[in-house]
Amino acid sequence: MSGEAPHHDFGHLTPAEVLDALDAAGLRGDGRILQLNSYENRVYRVMLEDGSAVVAKFYRPGRWSDEQLLEEHDFAHELVAEEVPVIAPLSLAQAASDGAAAVLGVHQTLMVLERPQGRMRLSVSPWQGGRDPTVESPEQWERLGRLLGRVHAVGGRGRFAHRLSLSPALGEVAVRTIEALDLLDPGLASRWGEAARAALQGVQQAFDRARTPAIRLHGDAHRGNLLERGDTLTLVDLDDACNGPPMQDLWLFLDGQDAELGRRQLDWLLRGYEDFTAFDEAQRVLIEPLRTLRLLRHSAWIAQRWSDPAFPRAFPAFGTASWWGDQIAQLQEQVERMG
Repeated sequence: MSGEAPHHDFGHLTPAEVLDALDAAGLRGDGRILQLNSYENRVYRVMLEDGSAVVAKFYRPGRWSDEQLLEEHDFAHELVAEEVPVIAPLSLAQAASDGAAAVLGVHQTLMVLERPQGRMRLSVSPWQGGRDPTVESPEQWERLGRLLGRVHAVGGRGRFAHRLSLSPALGEVAVRTIEALDLLDPGLASRWGEAARAALQGVQQAFDRARTPAIRLHGDAHRGNLLERGDTLTLVDLDDACNGPPMQDLWLFLDGQDAELGRRQLDWLLRGYEDFTAFDEAQRVLIEPLRTLRLLRHSAWIAQRWSDPAFPRAFPAFGTASWWGDQIAQLQEQVERMG
C-alpha cells in the first residue's frame, strides 16, 4: 500500500472524464464505453476513432504509489520483451503541460491526472478478446505450466523494490486491520481471533519449512486472468504483482477439494513449468498456507473497502454473525489441513 489515505469515491468519474483523460493521452474515443467488472479499480473498454479498442484502468486512489505501479508496468514490459504472452500497458503520448496531467515511467505508461476531486492515476492497455481457457487434459495442464514457467524465469531475475512481498506478515496485517475496523460480530470476535492466530501460526511454520526464495510474481494467477485464443494462453491483469514464493502463481489453478486430483494437476503443470525454470519441491507444503493467507486477506480487503458503496452491494452478508461463523469454520479447517 502507498502512504496515501484511502479514498473510495469514483462517483465523479463520468464517461466524459474517461474520454477527456484518453484524449489528453492522444487516444480519441468515439464515444462508445463499456464498464468492465472490477471492484478494486474502475476499468473501461473504450472504442477509438480509428476503430481499435483499448482498456482504460483508473486506479483506486490510495492503494498504490507511483513507484509501485511503475514496477508493475515495467515487469509487464519485461515479460513482453521476452515474448511471454501477457498484456502490458501502452506507452502514452505526453499529456498536456498545463499541470493538469503528466505521464510517468520509462515506458511512459502511467498517466497522473490532477482533478479538483483529487489525484487519479490511469493506464491504458490494448483490448484483446479471447475465451475462458480449457485446462482439463494433462497436455493442457502442461501448456499452462509452460506459460507460468516462462513468467517465473523472467520474474526470478530480480525482486520488486516497492511492491508487496507475500509472507506470513501480511496475514498479521490482515488480522490487525479487521480487528481495528471493528466489523467483527461481538459475540464471535474472540473465537475468530483465536482461529485466525492459530491459522497464522501454521502459515509461519510452513514458510519456515519451505524457505523458498521470493521472486517477482503475477500474484493473482487464476483462470479468470487467462485468455485463450487458438493455441495461445495469455496472462492478464498484473494488478497484484508482488514478491513471493512461486507456488503463489500455481495453487489457485488446482482442485482445492480433491487432494489427490490437485496433486496430479500440479504434477502435470510442473512438466511444462520445468521446461523453463526449476521448481523446489519443498514448496508443496505452501498450498494450504497460501490459501489461508488469501482467506484472511480477502476479509481484510472487504473491510477496508466497506465505505465504497459497491462492496456492501457485492458482499451483503459481510459483518454478520453467519459470515464470521463461516470464517471461523474455514480457518479451523485450514489449521487441520496445514497439520
